[in-house]
Amino acid sequence: MKSIVIYESIHHNNTEKIAKVIADEIDAELVNVRNFTDSHKNLDDYDLVGFGSGIYYGKIHKNIKKFIETTEHMDNQKTFIFTTSGRSKEEYNEKFEELLSSKGFNVIANFTCKCFDTFGPLKLVGGINKGRPNEEDLDNAKNFAKSLLE
Repeated sequence: MKSIVIYESIHHNNTEKIAKVIADEIDAELVNVRNFTDSHKNLDDYDLVGFGSGIYYGKIHKNIKKFIETTEHMDNQKTFIFTTSGRSKEEYNEKFEELLSSKGFNVIANFTCKCFDTFGPLKLVGGINKGRPNEEDLDNAKNFAKSLLE
């Protein structure tokens, strides 16, 4: 199965850590959205496309959002999503899924992970969820990835 994982990871590389675990488990190409090139342009060439983002004030990163908004409408492309945040709320993934569905992606699964967060006012208190993602979080991501292959 030809797969690609497209992600954005900024502050503590939380999303990148999760992205690497998922990509390794499903043998997917791993691409930071900032490094996405024309050689990757045709997402129809992939059997499975994954999108990952940190959450910033309840929203996915602007680079991922812009990438999705400017992608040609897909024809039921099999897709999965994952997010990292200080709160790990499922509703963040719901908004992400709505955006992808509006572009013709078929979101088959989603994953969320609570991670170290110092964004905005949290930096004043030294952040929350220090040490995360931890081994258990990475194992959960690995199990999520395995479920994509079933």
